[in-house]
Amino acid sequence: MRNFLCSKASFLLLVILLLTNCFDIEAQKCRPSGRIRGKKSPSAVSSNTKAYLTLNSFEDGGDGGGLSECDNQYHSDDTPVVALSTGWFNDKSRCLNNITISANGRNVLAMVVDECDSTMGCDADHDYQPPCPNNIVDASKAVWEALGVSREEWGGLDITWSDS
Repeated sequence: MRNFLCSKASFLLLVILLLTNCFDIEAQKCRPSGRIRGKKSPSAVSSNTKAYLTLNSFEDGGDGGGLSECDNQYHSDDTPVVALSTGWFNDKSRCLNNITISANGRNVLAMVVDECDSTMGCDADHDYQPPCPNNIVDASKAVWEALGVSREEWGGLDITWSDS
C-alpha cells in the first residue's frame, strides 16, 4: 500500500512538473538568420505619446551597433540623441528633428538620429540583435541624465514624447 502511494505521489509530481514547464514562455531567441519578424509601430504621435525609454550608446564601439541611420555618423553619448521604433521613425521623416521627452517631472529635447528596427533583426545589419519592441525611444546617457534618473535606474523607463 505504501509503495502504491509513493508511486501515485511521484506520478502526480511528474505531471505537475510537466504542466509547469508547458507554461514557461520565453521570447524567441535571436539566431543569425534574419528571419525573426517584429511589428511596426503606428507612426501617429500625439502631444504625449506613451513609450518606453531604453539606454543606448551611439558612439563608435558602443552597444548601438553601427553608424546612425539618419546621418551615417556616430554621436557622443554626452549629446541627447535617440533612436525611434520603426513606425515612429517613419521612413526617416523625423531624422535630425528634435523630440520632447517627458518623465520624472522633467522634459528634455533630443535629436532623432537612428531607427530601432521593430520589423527585422538577428542579422549582420542589426548587429545580431532581435527586433526592437514597437514602443521604444532608445536614448543616449545624456537624455537619462537630463531627466534626472539615477544611474542605478537606467535601462528602462515609462515616458511620453512628442515632436518638437
